[in-house]
Formats: sequence, structure tokens, C-alpha cells
Amino acid sequence: MPRECAQCPPRRKLNYNSQHAAGALRPARVNRGRSLESPAAPIQPRKIGAGGPGTIPAMLRRLARAATPQQRVFWARRSGSLAEIPTYVVDLRSDTVTKPGPAMRRAMAEAVVGDDDYGEDPTVRDLQATAAELLGVERTLFVPTNTMANLISVMCHCRRRGSQLLLGRECHLHVYEQGGVAQIAGVHSHPLPDLPHGTLDLAELERLVTRGLGSPYHPVCELICLENTHSSSGGRVLPMEYLRQVHLLARRYGVRVHLDGARLMNAAVALGVPPARIVEHCDSVSLCFSKGLGAPVGALVGGPKDFIEEAWRLRKALGGGMRQAGVLAAAALVGLADAEEMLQRDHQNAQRFARGLQELASPVCSVDPAAVETNMVMVRVDGLPPEELCRRLQAMSADEVAQTGHAVRLLLFPWTEHSVRAVWHRDVSAQDTELALGKWAFVLRTLGLG
Repeated sequence: MPRECAQCPPRRKLNYNSQHAAGALRPARVNRGRSLESPAAPIQPRKIGAGGPGTIPAMLRRLARAATPQQRVFWARRSGSLAEIPTYVVDLRSDTVTKPGPAMRRAMAEAVVGDDDYGEDPTVRDLQATAAELLGVERTLFVPTNTMANLISVMCHCRRRGSQLLLGRECHLHVYEQGGVAQIAGVHSHPLPDLPHGTLDLAELERLVTRGLGSPYHPVCELICLENTHSSSGGRVLPMEYLRQVHLLARRYGVRVHLDGARLMNAAVALGVPPARIVEHCDSVSLCFSKGLGAPVGALVGGPKDFIEEAWRLRKALGGGMRQAGVLAAAALVGLADAEEMLQRDHQNAQRFARGLQELASPVCSVDPAAVETNMVMVRVDGLPPEELCRRLQAMSADEVAQTGHAVRLLLFPWTEHSVRAVWHRDVSAQDTELALGKWAFVLRTLGLG
């Protein structure tokens, strides 16, 4: 997406959820002269009974097969030929689409568990202690999602109904979390325009913080929320000096700072600093395990001991108390163990793609490689709707096979009226990145603009 700022023209936001649901079409047979895609057949309910594919043993076998890591290379047969053609799927919609690898699955299967709602799960306790040391905080609390982690943090900091929360207009907490801080916490959000790095104007921030002091009319600001990396700004990293200045401003007026660190590890790797160096400028932090770290579920809240004690109570109230959660915590521990290596690779692949797309020099698609700081690439699209570009990148045809020797289905999200977002993750290799570039070049050639 383009960098967000006060000068940016108003734009129409696309439906993230509907795009996500529509993105995963199934590969089909290659037929010369038409698209490889075919609509999915309606799912018929299976009858569980004696014999046949609906029996319980057969269902268990299907589940076992589903649990086996699958290759992302499919095979299709060209019409009129016996030659088999490799068909690749490269999914750049989000880093939430990752699937647990063999090591993570083994760790989950072998995890020592207990009742986490009683504080008795040893693997969860291990994760919380490991994360607390990594983030430089007193305590952490394992929760199901980063959305819950953010909501709990806001509720811990803003104890009075009608308290004011200052945050960016395009930040995830404000746009993509169902307005939970209002409908559940009773907190008044005041969004500010996002500057290019995902930062907020410090002078405007101070003006709004001080406006409610002693006023019988304005809400009292109790919390500032930052997002690092900033998703809607294309995975930009908040500068360390900016974090320091926001923290000083907040302390001056008795306001606290919460960091939505869903992709905090990406920021730490990009800056080359320990995560604790970033978190030291905040009063609380959230960290997501199901994005770049590759776990299937889970996040945590971090902060002082008394803060986490209250967070535990709120987790229970929000329905986030879990029992034998060690099977999930084990996946998070594996994700943390190789985070630096994997995230560096993701960042390098994203930068390689940005450079390659720039080299195509197309009037339709443009990108600024200097703005690619982590695992996201925002591509500006001119001359056709981003939805149409995504449809063409996803479609496969015999012409593509004839020209390239293979077929690639590239999954992406339209992000705004003039941009497409691509997100790298541990399930996208350097080879996948080259396949994505090749598919992009092929589509531009078919448009006569390559």
C-alpha cells in the first residue's frame, strides 16, 4: 500500500476478509486456450457409517494425510499431450498463511502439558519466561491471538470508561480489530494521520494529549498505541529515536505507551538490535507467533508484574483462558528459536522481488525498493484495477506453459484502489520469489506492457 500520510488522497479500502476467502482457488487441469482455474465443486456432506469413504477409519486416514506437510508443486496434464507440467502456487497474501514444518509439528506432538488456566502448563511457562527475557519485561502472558493481546493491553491501561486512546488512522488495532476497544472496553479512539514510516506527528500528538488535561469537555488521554512494524505502511520499521521521543512525551503527561508488536521480531531483525531495545520505550507490548514466526496460533502480552496479573483476569473474562496449551506454546518456541535466520531470509527475498519488479520498468506496476524494510512490498498499480491484476496473476493458461515451461498461480491481495500488497514468509523460498517475478513479467507481456 502507499505510505499513509495526511497528504494522501482519500481511498477506498477493500474488503480484506472477502479477498482472503476468495483467494484460495484450487489448481485444475491445463486446457489449451483457456484458464487453468475451475470453480470449486460444492462440498457434499459425508455420511459416517459402515464401509466406504465415510467410515471413521477412512476419516482418520484423511486427517493423517492432511497432517503430512504437502509440496506446493502440483502437476497438470496438457490437453493433447502426455507431458506433465509442473504447476506452482506462491502465496504472498500474508505471513499468516504459513504452515507448521516438521520440527514444529514434532515439538507440538511431544510437548509436556498441564492446565494453563491453573498456571500448570510447563511448556507455556517456559515460553512466557523465554519471551519475558527476550523482550526485557518482567512477565508475559500467552493468549490465543494478537487482537486479544492488544485488547487486553488497552483494557489494563484504560480503566475508566471513555478514556482516550491515540493511535494511527491506518494501524491494525484501529482498522482490523472490530473496534473492540470501543465495543468491549468502552475506550474512545482518536486516530491521527499516519506519516510515511507509520509514525505520528509528535506536535499533534502532544496537542491531543494535553487537550483533555483539566477540561470538562474533552476525553482524557491515557494511552498511545504504536505499531511496529507498521503493516499499512508496507512493513516499515519505527525509528528508535522516534520511539524514544514518544516515550518521553508520554511520561511528561502521565500517559502510557502500548506497542502492537505483531511483527516486532521483523523490526528487531531489520534494525539489528535485540527486541528488548525496542520494547524499553513502551509500557506494554504484544507479540504474535502466527505471522512471520510460523506458529499456527498464539500471541502474548508483556509488561510489569502487576500489569500481567490484571491481564490474566481480563484474558479469562474475554474467553481466552486455555487448558493444555503447551501444544501451542511448543510451536511458538520453535518459531522463536529460528526467527532471526528465517526473517532475514524473508526480508532478503522481499528486497530481491522489489528490485526485480523495478527492473521490469512497467508503466502499470511500480515499487520503491528503498521503502522495503522488512517482509512486505507495496506495489503501485496504474492503468487497471488491482483486483484485475491479482486475478491475472492467479490465473494459469496454456500460453504461460508454452512460454515458460510451467504454470504459476500467484496469490496476492489488492490493498487499496491503486496498490497490491505482497508479504514474504518462511513458506516462500528464493525460488518461489523468482517464480513470482516471472509470473509478473508474463502477465505484463500479455497486457502488452511488459
